[in-house]
Amino acid sequence: MMLRRYFYTLALALGLLACQQQPQQTATAQQQQTASKVYFPGKGDNWEHKQPEQLGLDAAKLQEAVEWAKTQETTQMKKDFSTQEEIFGTPLGPLPADRAFTNGLILKNGYIVAEWGDTKAADPTYSAAKSFLSTILGLTIDKDMIQSITDPVAKYVHDGGYDSAHNNKITWEQHARQTSEWEGESWGKNSNFIGHEAFGKGERKPRELQEPGTFYEYNDVRINRLALSLLRLWEKPLPQVLKQEIMDPIGASDTWQWVPYRNSTVSINGQQMPSVSGGTRWGGGLWISARDEARFGYLFLRNGRWDGKQLVSEEWVKQATTRRGPVGPDYGYLWWLNTEGKFWPDAPTTSYAALGAGQNTIWVDPAHDLVIVWRWHDGNQNEFIKRVLAAVKE
Repeated sequence: MMLRRYFYTLALALGLLACQQQPQQTATAQQQQTASKVYFPGKGDNWEHKQPEQLGLDAAKLQEAVEWAKTQETTQMKKDFSTQEEIFGTPLGPLPADRAFTNGLILKNGYIVAEWGDTKAADPTYSAAKSFLSTILGLTIDKDMIQSITDPVAKYVHDGGYDSAHNNKITWEQHARQTSEWEGESWGKNSNFIGHEAFGKGERKPRELQEPGTFYEYNDVRINRLALSLLRLWEKPLPQVLKQEIMDPIGASDTWQWVPYRNSTVSINGQQMPSVSGGTRWGGGLWISARDEARFGYLFLRNGRWDGKQLVSEEWVKQATTRRGPVGPDYGYLWWLNTEGKFWPDAPTTSYAALGAGQNTIWVDPAHDLVIVWRWHDGNQNEFIKRVLAAVKE
């Protein structure tokens, strides 16, 4: 009798334990199932469209937003780039003969819910390229090629660019935050932007150089110096790094190219390699389609993960899109932020963007699972974002 009671008590206890564990197991299974439902487009044109209503959007309001966007062609950048030299100064690299009209697409949960214009045109994206360069910096840190983003660049790069007492202090982070105050010349352009012929309307007045990290200045010469420093570490062209590590894995097309200046070639290990720029201010730069930019934005929306593979660390995505220190505007590591709600007052403060002249825009909104790419428009991003968000049903 005692033995029978023992086995009965044991069976009852095991049964209760199983009941307690089952919800946890079910929850885990549900989490895995939910994760597996995250959509990632296939390579190239293998990208699924969905009707807005299928994803909780008001189709009429979304179409109204798109129709408004179509009317906002940029007046900043001529279609034939004929005002390029007047605006930015003497070019160092080539430009296409023409560009597309305003175009873009909207992703919701990774699906295309709206698309207009020639989204396959591989046009210069100007300073939106800086966010791609930032990602290469993130990869460099992820792979332990740089121990810490707060390390001085001079610890790793020994080509004379950081030999002075001033430049010797500059860190990778200061480059990425545009607070480096690097002093020198890069590909024939001085870091002070002095000289009308060299800089056009972008020429600046002389000022006293500040301590690295204490003063913000949007400065392509210094970002180009960052690109060269990264090239020194990777010892292979940065477009090749971007292609292998990011663009091929996310299924980008073969039409994008990162065009160097005519005079930006350096010798590395006895081989001649081009150093690319962080924009198209002086020609060259990242020439890419809106569709490929949308893939890049979606990679960041998914915290650096693409279809089960972590391409750039989640930690880097978080750092790059977080406000860093009191100096300068709402800016991460070469990404524009909305932490203070100043750039896009009607958008979530967690949204952020890669931005370039001609108002090339890759806007990422984690709160609503949205990515918007909008190119060659007049710059009123908030007005468009407000109209798109009005289509999101709560």
